[in-house]
Amino acid sequence: MSAQQPAEHAIMMYSTTWCGDCRRAKRVFAALGVPYTEIDIEQDPAAAEMVKKVNGGMSSVPTIVFPDGSVLVEPSNAALEAKLAPFTEKAS
Repeated sequence: MSAQQPAEHAIMMYSTTWCGDCRRAKRVFAALGVPYTEIDIEQDPAAAEMVKKVNGGMSSVPTIVFPDGSVLVEPSNAALEAKLAPFTEKAS
């Protein structure tokens, strides 16, 4: 699954093209069928600044922001799957 078009209450994943953890997170989203919006921080300076602000000056990716304002940074598959569980229930 590729990133979805921005939506009002979308999950936002800030990433880079070369990030292995970002590719892994995309596979989790795809496996669970949860839509998200992906933003490449190397192509969007404002997004890069937001990621640095959230991560204490570090450009840590993936930084995943949820509609409720919560954030996961470089989550394990298990942590991401647990956080996405409510979104899979809505989709079914």
